Amino acid sequence: MLPYTDLQIRTNMKLYGNDIFSDKIFYHIYPLGMGNCPKENNFTQSAGNFFEILETDLDRIRRLGCNAIYLGPVFESTRHGYDTLDYYHVDRRLGNNESFKKFCDTAHEMGFAIVLDAVFNHTGRDFFAFKDLIAKGQDSQYRDWYQGLNFSSRSNYGDSFDYDGWAGCKDLVKLNLRNRDVRNHILGAVSFWMDFFKIDGLRLDAADVMDKDFFEELGKFCRERKNDFWLMGEVVHGDYNEWCNPKRIDSVTNYQLYKAIFSSVDSRNFFELSYNLNRESGNDGGMYRYAPLYNFLDNHDINRVASEIQNPEKELYMIYGLLFSIPGIPSIYYGSEFALKGTRTQYGDQDLRPSIPPFTDFPEHLKQPFDVSFLSNAISVFSEIRKNSPSLQKGSYREFHVENQIFAFERIYEENEINERIVIICSTKSDPCSLNLDFIPEGTYTELISGTEHSLYGLKNFKLNPFDIVLLKAAR
Repeated sequence: MLPYTDLQIRTNMKLYGNDIFSDKIFYHIYPLGMGNCPKENNFTQSAGNFFEILETDLDRIRRLGCNAIYLGPVFESTRHGYDTLDYYHVDRRLGNNESFKKFCDTAHEMGFAIVLDAVFNHTGRDFFAFKDLIAKGQDSQYRDWYQGLNFSSRSNYGDSFDYDGWAGCKDLVKLNLRNRDVRNHILGAVSFWMDFFKIDGLRLDAADVMDKDFFEELGKFCRERKNDFWLMGEVVHGDYNEWCNPKRIDSVTNYQLYKAIFSSVDSRNFFELSYNLNRESGNDGGMYRYAPLYNFLDNHDINRVASEIQNPEKELYMIYGLLFSIPGIPSIYYGSEFALKGTRTQYGDQDLRPSIPPFTDFPEHLKQPFDVSFLSNAISVFSEIRKNSPSLQKGSYREFHVENQIFAFERIYEENEINERIVIICSTKSDPCSLNLDFIPEGTYTELISGTEHSLYGLKNFKLNPFDIVLLKAAR
């Protein structure tokens, strides 16, 4: 644990966390997949029209309730985007710098924040510094740009040296982020993205294997240029406070929670979600209660939630209701609002990163056999409730009641003359049931989805429908 007091963390997270992007609802796009782009960059093709087409979809994304767009890799690469070869030019399969700038301008005018995937842990083999290293070996001026160089051994590509790759992948060559020239090159790119595209934040790829002091310099660099610039790291394992703290970055990917959200519903075991939420966000000692973590159900690296549960037609409504009700910043992965299926297979992850409208029709083998329109409608409703609720955006978390198939908790925000309490109740029972809500404070409550008002007496025998989630707002 870093040597920051509870008060220091709470105070600073208000400056660089809770009040920054707490109101955001993300739409996460993997551009090269969504746009049905060629799998390989031949470096000769004319600029694509991805951003022009995506612009026509912004109205639909906004109707979902999203107000931030996180774009996976958009800069020039050889294959999948994470093998960057030029941080200063948009991948020609997607477009060019001018078309991306126009897209960003339009998105900003429509109220979206733009966050880019920042791949700074490694480059592709076609990156200029590594190509020079291949050509000149020990005589290259860039020999200190990469980690693990060993000139007494050969790589599996036949190079005259060996080197470190991310997770052992030799096509993803690990940068030496302690090298001043490397840092300057990266910071120069970030400055360019901020100045030219006017981006609002970065998602830092592979943050959990990068030098943490790099984040301190990056955070200071960005905030001096834009004091509400948002930095989020991809972290799978570890103590999130090591990354998400006043001197480093604002948020991290909440891999410790994502599975519990849908698994607790699917397995009819709310104790799983209860344990994880109390561990992370509980009022009495939650590890990350001051850090606004980035919540998701699926993304470009993991199976779609609709493929992970037994009955998506029945369960997805509650699962997304929970995503928008628990502490943290919610994110929708493109296509999942249509309950698309998708799993990683031995042949690759193309089903996790498919092309969809407005680029192509939905892949037939990923479509559901039922009407999926309810899910987009539900997400729109949950989004609107969250955007109008300070307690859901940045309020405290306290559990009221948990049993296998019933779960109740509250979110409270009391600050700046705002006093808001929302009680969330879930039931995975297959039949209607009644619940005595004697664990919640007396008063009058409005059911936010239906608009129905309830008195304390009515709440004593509260009716829950099968697979229902209810949000009750207390009258002031």
